[in-house]
Amino acid sequence: MLTAFARAFKTPDLRKKLLFTLGIIVIYRIGTHIPIPGVDYRNVQTCIDNANANQGLFGLVNMFSGGALLQITVFALGIMPYITASIILQLLTVVIPRLEALKKEGQAGTAKITQYTRYLTVALAVLQGTGLVATARTGALFQGCPVATQIVPDQSVFVTMTMVITMTAGTATVMWLGELITDRGIGNGMSILMFISIAATFPSALWAIKEQGDLAGGWIEFGIVVAVGFVMVGLVVFVEQAQRRIPVQYAKRMIGRRSYGGTSTYIPLKVNQAGIIPVIFASSLLYIPALIAQFAGGTSGWKTWIEKNLADVDAPAHLSLYFFLIIFFAFFYVAISFNPEEVADNMKKYGGFIPGIRAGRPTAEYLGYVLNRITWPGSLYLGLIALVPTMAFAGFGANQNFPFGGTSILIIVGVGLETVKQIESQLQQRNYEGFLR
Repeated sequence: MLTAFARAFKTPDLRKKLLFTLGIIVIYRIGTHIPIPGVDYRNVQTCIDNANANQGLFGLVNMFSGGALLQITVFALGIMPYITASIILQLLTVVIPRLEALKKEGQAGTAKITQYTRYLTVALAVLQGTGLVATARTGALFQGCPVATQIVPDQSVFVTMTMVITMTAGTATVMWLGELITDRGIGNGMSILMFISIAATFPSALWAIKEQGDLAGGWIEFGIVVAVGFVMVGLVVFVEQAQRRIPVQYAKRMIGRRSYGGTSTYIPLKVNQAGIIPVIFASSLLYIPALIAQFAGGTSGWKTWIEKNLADVDAPAHLSLYFFLIIFFAFFYVAISFNPEEVADNMKKYGGFIPGIRAGRPTAEYLGYVLNRITWPGSLYLGLIALVPTMAFAGFGANQNFPFGGTSILIIVGVGLETVKQIESQLQQRNYEGFLR
């Protein structure tokens, strides 16, 4: 990886793209520390320092915002509204024929879907910003903090609307910065901003492990956590690179005096075909009952049960349900994102076939069979990666938002590998020493 970056900086146009990307990242990180009007930041810092700030409920959004959510800054919502909007549009593409037709129209259709994603992102930012402000006003954002209800001293309608509009504008700015990286920088802009948000929490979280440790001033616990983290990263890299390659042969066709086809290729089916999406789906779904229970008044039986079993991330019921939801959403997302019938029809249209398998319906059945078989280990891998760090680091005093958690590792490794691949591909387009010598 370091070699790829060193070679990239020696190439003038790639150096400009990398420096542009770094400049956008600096702007993004500055925005995560700019306060919004209407918030008493002395009380916010007091609650963050003294209590662990109920991060179990808002931990996912706080992680994707680089810790800006709990500090209620301009970029408090981060890119979470855009991620949610993208997932919703991707699911609706399967349900709504109009969106499916746009997806098949190529670049023009993709641009239209991107425009819809932007509109939905702004709408979700308004909803999430309103929810965050309402939570902060009631003191529920920092449960157990004595000054939690004084975070927003002025609770007038004008101040509330100003806070919501500021955070919505911050989300729109983050979306724009991500698109700038995609167009003029290196890699996918949104993925890189997500990567930076998670990586920004590493130093403080690792130092907290050291401060909370008892052996040799906490350095032994620190070393164990780092070692386990490297092992987890190695495992994720190994599985993320693993794929089943289904060979495809294209028959020769004579058009005039020229022959076309006759080539061999393959269909790469990744073991983790669904990526990080099942983990995000499962986490979001489990936060809904906890959020409802938090705002419900009284001490009813159902509220107490939810708080003990679902809101508590260390509860056996929460861990078991989280694991099975990840497996379910892995199969669900693979089913809607990869259509064996469509792939088989395209292969048949261009004269392609899998050796030993008849074209058409038998090919689609074979692809579906192989996809189901490799999705099982992929889904189990996602569930274990999401749960093992939570249980392993509980003994060291780390909460579920520790950077070496499953969601963090999957995102960091996935984005890092994809970015390096893009740098390598652009370097190969500009350097042909191996062919010229």
